Amino acid sequence: MYFLYAKALHLIFIVTWFAGLFYIVRLFIYHTEAQTKEDAEKSILSDQFKIMEKRLWFGITWPSAILVLITAVFMLYNQPSYLSLPFMHVKLTFVLGLYLYHFYIHKLFNQLQQNHFKLTSGKLRIFNELATIFLVAIVFIIILRDQISWVWGVIGIFGFAFLLWGAIVLYKRSRTKNQ
Repeated sequence: MYFLYAKALHLIFIVTWFAGLFYIVRLFIYHTEAQTKEDAEKSILSDQFKIMEKRLWFGITWPSAILVLITAVFMLYNQPSYLSLPFMHVKLTFVLGLYLYHFYIHKLFNQLQQNHFKLTSGKLRIFNELATIFLVAIVFIIILRDQISWVWGVIGIFGFAFLLWGAIVLYKRSRTKNQ
């Protein structure tokens, strides 16, 4: 019975973690774009973005990432047979990639808090879509498990990434054309 509670909490924390990951990079984009404003406006916006980023990162995103890990360990401890299933190895590989993405965002967070803007807003927009790719891959792996071959799964993930990239290019052209 505790397993189902842990599973429910795990899903809730995944949702809040992804919400934080999606929104924090959007804040980074706006924070970076604020640097092109006049000094007074830039200062006000930068200070506000730093506050918003800090509250989101330490109030929602980090706690959610930690709670996802705790509930996952609890579930795997109670159902160790999951670790012998091939789909779980693939899923955990993507989850590891997601945590590496999270740690890189933390690095970006620290840089922006110190007013070091190393990535352009355009690069941040593309970087933001990596979380979408992780989300889609992990959800499909968990839901479909052994229903499709891994070859088609990998082709599907790369196809999705390519479509996402194409959408970004079209959006960028549209924004440039309208400005």
